[in-house]
Amino acid sequence: MRELAKSDAASLLSMLSTEEVGRFISPPPTTLEGFQKFVAWTQRERKAGNQLTFGIVPEGYSHAVGIVQVRAIAPHFSVAEWGFAVGSPFWGTGLFMASARTTLDFAFEHTMVNRLEARAVVQNGRGNGALRKLGGVQEGVLRGSLLKDGKYLDQIMWSILAQDWFQAKAVWERAIA
Repeated sequence: MRELAKSDAASLLSMLSTEEVGRFISPPPTTLEGFQKFVAWTQRERKAGNQLTFGIVPEGYSHAVGIVQVRAIAPHFSVAEWGFAVGSPFWGTGLFMASARTTLDFAFEHTMVNRLEARAVVQNGRGNGALRKLGGVQEGVLRGSLLKDGKYLDQIMWSILAQDWFQAKAVWERAIA
């Protein structure tokens, strides 16, 4: 994972603008220029201290095939929201889970996030399953919270607290050792 670069725009357009990927997320840019502007915006927002966007770059690749965003929703990043999208050719490869764990480590250890929130459309089985595997706690359903293709969709609100992440991580590390 790394900060997005302008050179990632074409790959992100190809990976994230498909109908399959776009079913459960806010609409991504639809043009190369749109993704170039998105990359520039993410860099400005990072410099302003408002959010972080990481490009997901598989081993052996030079361009991002997905993104993870962490956005402050409380002062000093104490509470943040994260979202993610990965190109469908990389679904089920473990790439997302590895990227998510790296993001969680970074958020809790370096930006001092205490609470990380995520929203996933109820019908998004992959996204909800991944959040559950990462130790997310389902807090409720946000009715009609995402307007997608002229219809309001319900989303599940997930949270992960720093203390829960560190405890789960310690268990995983002991199991591996």
